Amino acid sequence: MRNADPTVTSGFGHEWSTFTQGADDLEVAERERLFDQYFRLFPWSDLPPGSVGLDAGCGSGRWAMQVAARVGSLHLLDASHEALATAKGNLAGATNVTFHFASVGDIPLPDNSLDFAYSLGVLHHVPDTVGALRQICSKLKPDAPFLIYLYYALDNRPRWFRAIWKITDLARLAISSLPRWARLVISQMIAIGVYWPIARLCAILSWLGLSTESVPLDAYKDRSFYTMRTDAYDRFCTSLEKRFTKAQIQEMLHDAGFDRISFSDQVPFWCAIARRKSATDRP
Repeated sequence: MRNADPTVTSGFGHEWSTFTQGADDLEVAERERLFDQYFRLFPWSDLPPGSVGLDAGCGSGRWAMQVAARVGSLHLLDASHEALATAKGNLAGATNVTFHFASVGDIPLPDNSLDFAYSLGVLHHVPDTVGALRQICSKLKPDAPFLIYLYYALDNRPRWFRAIWKITDLARLAISSLPRWARLVISQMIAIGVYWPIARLCAILSWLGLSTESVPLDAYKDRSFYTMRTDAYDRFCTSLEKRFTKAQIQEMLHDAGFDRISFSDQVPFWCAIARRKSATDRP
């Protein structure tokens, strides 16, 4: 497949077949809260009746489970057979979804055919992020919205915060080179020994009226242990991870054919919404 790293794809297949994100795995309130955090910028009211969209890198289908009920039809694309199998199970009751075993380098849809698209937590794991953005843009109709989430380069964080991240990134590089079983075991130990105690401490401090926004992992203070386990695997078990500043993301989107770009000023960073340039705006 073009623009897909086979090792990374295999790793995410293992992740989503292990942490399936099914209806029994997350409480409805947490699922909706997470969805709202990522989709708060999305212009639902601008979609036409019967809108057709794309989930580029669907993984377990956790976002599609919410999106499919709001649109006419939804295409789910992933480069992992394991991930697609999980997504098919999670959306077994949906009649308006189509699954595609393909990479973002080979999207099997006509150009100018989509009313919207989104790609959350995916394109920082592909070899050519800008190339993937161009592919997605080409499938959208002019002015169609595109929601993206890319790992941030901690550009809105202090130097000490970035120093901590550099240490954890060295751990990621080591852990991601291990066999599947070892990656899973170590990531779950991190969830137990790091994510859970820090998140619970932040929850207690917040309850006492103290601000914890600057504390690493503060975002997990209201999340379940299942989400912590999933995200610990996601964070430490992939060999290819790129991070971008807000300015870099804006430049990549513009170069790929998007304009009217705006960013969320809340966690998770960076979520952005953009529009495919209209025909009159393109050179």
